[in-house]
Amino acid sequence: MDTVDRPSKQLKQWTEPITFTDADCTGIRYPHDDPLVISVILSNYKVRRVLIDNGSSSDIIFLSCFRQRKIGKESLSSLQTPLVDFTGDRVTSIGSIDLPITIGEYPRQTTKLLTFLVVDYPSAYNSILGRTALNAFQAITSTSHLAIKFPTDLGVGTVRGEQTVARE
Repeated sequence: MDTVDRPSKQLKQWTEPITFTDADCTGIRYPHDDPLVISVILSNYKVRRVLIDNGSSSDIIFLSCFRQRKIGKESLSSLQTPLVDFTGDRVTSIGSIDLPITIGEYPRQTTKLLTFLVVDYPSAYNSILGRTALNAFQAITSTSHLAIKFPTDLGVGTVRGEQTVARE
């Protein structure tokens, strides 16, 4: 009897195209060069001032925000990673931690478990989501539209940037 190779079961992929239109510009004050700053749910807490940084290879949570989550330092892995900011300054993370993060609004939202580097460094932001997070969410960003779009089981989800917060 011959055996037949069966294709492995693949995860359902959303096939709806992700596009940005003039409708996505509602409420944005132009002209602008504002950063893309959003709110997320991080470990069951709403976190504002989350910077989306397509140029960052790491997902970062700053120590002040980490402490507000009331997670003890004993939960951190001992992984200490050197980072370089845009000024060329070097800072070393104090550890890393896996945390659940939810983006989007119900019902078009999605949650992923991401590894964050915890950094003790002053910042205007609570967290930075880099390419690792964007790839995990299969997210597409538009800085012109100040928005992120990503696939969900119920269609394309959208997170709009908070322009006023970004300008503060």
